Amino acid sequence: MKTIVVGAGISGLATAHALRVMQPGIELRVLEAAGRVGGKVWTEQTPEGFRCEWGVNGFLDNKPKTLELAAALGLEPLRGRAAADRRYVFRHGTLHSLPESPPAFLTSRLMSLPGRLRVLWEVLAPKGRAEDETLAEFAQRRLGREAFEALIDPMASGVFAGDPHRMSLKSCFPRIHELESRYGSLIRGMIRLQIEARRRGGSGPGAGPGGKLTSFADGMGAMTGRLAEQLGARVRLATPVAAIEPAGGRFLVHTESGPAEEAECVVLAAPAFRQAQILQSLDGELADLLRGIEYPPVAVVCLGFAARDVAGRLDGFGFLVPGSEGRRILGTVFDSCVFPGRAPKGSVLLRTLVGGARFAELAQLPDAQLLDAVRAELKDVLGIAGEPAFAQIHRHQHAIPQYHIGHARRLEAIATTLRGHPGLVLTGNAFRGVSLNDCIENAWRVAGALIEGWSA
Repeated sequence: MKTIVVGAGISGLATAHALRVMQPGIELRVLEAAGRVGGKVWTEQTPEGFRCEWGVNGFLDNKPKTLELAAALGLEPLRGRAAADRRYVFRHGTLHSLPESPPAFLTSRLMSLPGRLRVLWEVLAPKGRAEDETLAEFAQRRLGREAFEALIDPMASGVFAGDPHRMSLKSCFPRIHELESRYGSLIRGMIRLQIEARRRGGSGPGAGPGGKLTSFADGMGAMTGRLAEQLGARVRLATPVAAIEPAGGRFLVHTESGPAEEAECVVLAAPAFRQAQILQSLDGELADLLRGIEYPPVAVVCLGFAARDVAGRLDGFGFLVPGSEGRRILGTVFDSCVFPGRAPKGSVLLRTLVGGARFAELAQLPDAQLLDAVRAELKDVLGIAGEPAFAQIHRHQHAIPQYHIGHARRLEAIATTLRGHPGLVLTGNAFRGVSLNDCIENAWRVAGALIEGWSA
């Protein structure tokens, strides 16, 4: 059963790997438009000795599939330093540590006393009735306006670079939606789950997603690089797919260079807007559904400083900035604090994100203006006034897919339309989770469904 996977990002590579594991001997081809593998997983070792992540910088070790894949590839996980558990929010001109326990929350100055008391009223807040609700509507209804601005809004920026006034709660954060649906309250739900976990001998869930931030000594690019190595000649780079067409129960895959290839199955693992282009001639309705998934631009600015030029101690993962602060950055990761080997001895590496759904125009600033803006923000927030020893910018014109209100209905419509094209599969982070863990879990799900279909 010949299968062509379009896209050699983590979704495409992991799906191809899973197909090989579950169906040894499968005839398989992976076609990638770019001249490298990895997509948004991209690690660069600079001549100055800095290791920059231009995309994802790690994953949480609470999902077994990612760790299993790392083990199968012979990669040793590198857990983040203990300080990486400490995260900050920049609010009202000050960095505030995110509370890590109920007592810490009650004494935190991140929010006013009335704002903290309003969060406790969550247990009495009415259950939502809307089929779909924005993250902003949900957070203000259950937790209050101040908690939304101080806690939920920066979370939306950190995960999606998104606009919480447009993001679908149940599509972006299904776990939170499930807690309210099942228990009527987030606080009651967390308490119930912790009680049940203790009965089973566990510790139960915390307020965050759980797990330890994890990467590899050579960065996240080690995983996609190792996947490509194992796939070998099956991966073809610089081979953009232009279109696919049906051909007597099979598909013809047309590339922009070279003859078309036939396959019984085609897995599109490229971004949704590229899938739309490829499918336009095959199914315009399906292409329109995919084209409706937005990808805002994000600029990643990596700056290296001599440690002596950093006034304060960088003792955490980094900080996020609520939109209400009116700053020009979404947040900054203290990369050299999170993982060892990210900066030369005596230096620190900071990675700042600019743009996203609400501030797209800032990601498009000319390089000099963008660097000046980021340095000015870091001076205000961290007191860094020295000249950087290293500065580099990478722009993602189409960064993170946005799960807006109606995303679940869009997925249902896509699934219905795909029934008319047996053998065509769509995957990637545009559909059911944007994290690396989500992409790898979905890869195994897709591979399993394909092989089960072939056996039926």
